[in-house]
Amino acid sequence: MFGDVGSGAESWHAICCMDFTAELEARGLIYDTTDRTQFAARLNSGPIGVYVGFDPTADSLHVGHLLGQVGLRRFQLNGHRVFPLAGGATGMVGDPSGRSEERNLLTRDELEHNVRSISQQLEGILDFSGSNPATMVNNANWTVQMPLLDFLRDIGKHVSVPQMLGKDSVKSRLSAESGLSFTEFSYMLLQANDFRHLHAQHNVELQMGGSDQWGNITAGIDLIRRTAGAAAFGLTWPLLTKSDGTKFGKTAAGAVWLDPERTSPYQFRQFWLQTDDADVRDRLLRFSLRTLDEIDALLQQHEAAPHERSAQKALAYEMTAMVHGGPAAVAADAAAAVLFGSNPRDADAAAMGVVAGELSLTVVSAVECDDLPALLVQCGLAKSKGDARRTLEQRGFRCNGEVLELDSNVSEMSALEGGFHLMQKGRTSHHLLRIFS
Repeated sequence: MFGDVGSGAESWHAICCMDFTAELEARGLIYDTTDRTQFAARLNSGPIGVYVGFDPTADSLHVGHLLGQVGLRRFQLNGHRVFPLAGGATGMVGDPSGRSEERNLLTRDELEHNVRSISQQLEGILDFSGSNPATMVNNANWTVQMPLLDFLRDIGKHVSVPQMLGKDSVKSRLSAESGLSFTEFSYMLLQANDFRHLHAQHNVELQMGGSDQWGNITAGIDLIRRTAGAAAFGLTWPLLTKSDGTKFGKTAAGAVWLDPERTSPYQFRQFWLQTDDADVRDRLLRFSLRTLDEIDALLQQHEAAPHERSAQKALAYEMTAMVHGGPAAVAADAAAAVLFGSNPRDADAAAMGVVAGELSLTVVSAVECDDLPALLVQCGLAKSKGDARRTLEQRGFRCNGEVLELDSNVSEMSALEGGFHLMQKGRTSHHLLRIFS
């Protein structure tokens, strides 16, 4: 951190930030910036205040928001002062950027609940203690109590309507069938005022966001110039898509959330593990906090044996640990090993707890285990007793890693941690049993 490396521009440049702009470029994290030369010079001259806004449109952030969180963490690790912003005020309006129609407006109670929830998630990745702590801010604190006439007089007079109409986020909606409400039109002015306020109160000089935020960011930069006569900077990163052009962060089940109640740590891990080979380099560069040299070494290892998916496994573990903590990442890895090849008897209680959260459970008596084909049908692993017998003859079922025979009795097998029996058909069909006497 900056506080640990001495004072003075020369020390800062030599130790903290000499190649930071080049690293951001190499990672594919710069889509557009204000004057590139001035921006690089400012980063290299000393710590800068930087913020990213997160509107509480739901009570959880999702993986699409992670680039902003990781971006702030990357800046913080390079000694800069970071300000994650929860949009308690802007969330009441809704950002029209990148949308074809207006969002449904949330109630105050919904927004307050969402702000509390996402604030906890924002606090998970960043360091809020030590010599360079992050500072959580909520734009409701300076917006809600501001009288409308004061806002129009002190802020609105500095922003021209033609300037706002010229922004892509506005132009695209004006030409759409649904049009653009005055509520949404005002969003840009509210966000510009956020940048102005943070600049005035915390000397924040840089706002970051996805490429669809460029119009909102530059509106804030212009407002700072007009009201304070000061320079400010903007940086956007490219919006993420998969190599096939589909939207990043979506699965067949929907969005991948950071809330473990919405998307379990195991499911979160599996999302990253399933990254296509064509995308894994890009995901590591943009999301991982590993150095570029470490990423290169990992990709070389992956290319030598792509079937082992070492790059995806490393990415999945790092992101799960970052969002849910190291123990959850270890347990998710261990649970995956249980479900995809390792001996279930090696699994500890934490791993089996994860497995239990992912699989269906059937509770049966020891007597019900006497009829194994019927038990397999009850577990949903066979369509009928005849189907069960045929698969048993082909040695297609396992219990706790052991092949089942026609005369096997599951109740006589020792249970796994947590008192479970893991039933398996083939490589991918699993079910849990709990047996009572």
